[in-house]
Amino acid sequence: MTTTLLTFAGFIVGGLIGLAFGAIQNFALRRNEKRQQEGQLRSGWMAMPGSMSRVAFLMIALVLVQIGMPMLFDGVSQWMVSAGVVLGYGWMLFVEYRRKVKAI
Repeated sequence: MTTTLLTFAGFIVGGLIGLAFGAIQNFALRRNEKRQQEGQLRSGWMAMPGSMSRVAFLMIALVLVQIGMPMLFDGVSQWMVSAGVVLGYGWMLFVEYRRKVKAI
């Protein structure tokens, strides 16, 4: 495989990780907004239960990809994986921002 193709593959894998993490966070946000509207949240500390475990799973996935990608793809740039994660998660944040702006 060419280096360009490998770099692109790393970028895509990172993007998929970022999109998946963002989708999971958005699902949790919607669930907790619903709970808040129903009056089931007793305090602000209960607003995003489980968010630390979701972040921990993201970090584990990133470490595995950062270690695994160079071994699997002959030294593909880990920075492209990280850039993909940033863009994937950033896209999910942008979609959520757009949703909230339209609601106002």
